Amino acid sequence: MSTSEAVDPSVLKLDLPDPDKDDLSIIEFHARLEKAWIVCDRFDLQTEIWRGRILRVVRDREKRGGEGRGAGFLQWLREREISKTRAYGLIQLADSADDLLGGGILEESSVNQFSKRAFLETAQAAPEVQQMITEAANEGQEITRKQVRRLSDEFTSATSPLLPEEIRQRTQENLLPPRVVAPLVRELAKLPEPQLDDLRKTLRDEPELDCIKDVTSTARWMSKSMDACLSIRACQLEHLNLEKAMQEAQRLEALGLLSDAFGQAKAIETSVLKLHTAWRRLGGLQERLWIESGSSTPYLRDVLSVFQSLTGATMRVSLGELAGGKKIRLQLVEEAADQLDPPTMD
Repeated sequence: MSTSEAVDPSVLKLDLPDPDKDDLSIIEFHARLEKAWIVCDRFDLQTEIWRGRILRVVRDREKRGGEGRGAGFLQWLREREISKTRAYGLIQLADSADDLLGGGILEESSVNQFSKRAFLETAQAAPEVQQMITEAANEGQEITRKQVRRLSDEFTSATSPLLPEEIRQRTQENLLPPRVVAPLVRELAKLPEPQLDDLRKTLRDEPELDCIKDVTSTARWMSKSMDACLSIRACQLEHLNLEKAMQEAQRLEALGLLSDAFGQAKAIETSVLKLHTAWRRLGGLQERLWIESGSSTPYLRDVLSVFQSLTGATMRVSLGELAGGKKIRLQLVEEAADQLDPPTMD
């Protein structure tokens, strides 16, 4: 469609209820709103699929370039105020649509049966689930995200090789709810094989609902601890046996505490690294401004003098009235790689 071509206004018309109409029941009022919302959802899905295809064309064109390739794509995104994350998300949506449509699984007109979130869920589902969902869409059924998630949970809970046979069997017999078993599968998938053995043995010994919930929490804490440990630089400097440490914490029923400790350690390291970057940048800016200023800028010099308390090797920052006016003193010392004494904090 050319830029001068007008959009048919009837296509965008919504039948919205009159909020001042007293003879309209609450049920009918909300039903009409929901219907209008679904129309918007479908337009949103179609629009984003096409936007993804447009972005993919721009990106692929740039790939043909030599030196500086990709710069045009980034410039295109900047001009339209689109982040790279959103752009690649739209491209992924377009790829998913092409996979479903190009493979003959889904009919072109059946895309209108999906809400945007339901379509994304379907694109990420197992092929068997995609087949069931697209068949329903091709038959004219409206597809919701809740429906896709339910089918995905049922399929995952009954077939995942990560689960012991006892759990899969009880799920197939409707003795265990898929909505509880499916999160367990997702957490187990994040763990390496050696750590799965003990958890699967626990599930085999006690294939009950409470056990599944406990093992899900345990697996979640273990995966969080592993992820945090891998990103904490202090942990990388030491030879740590994380698997044994987690086993000991689990024996003490303190695995959740260990996971929280890793999370806080990661947060501290990240904060310190950001602090160091800001500290060096502020020092450079303060120095440049001091050189540019002079005796004719006394008020600017006063501001720069205040900055000195934050740019030196020792910083003092007030914790505010709620902390009784106390201050925290930080000493930052940049050391060579072979020096081991850590910065001090009082």
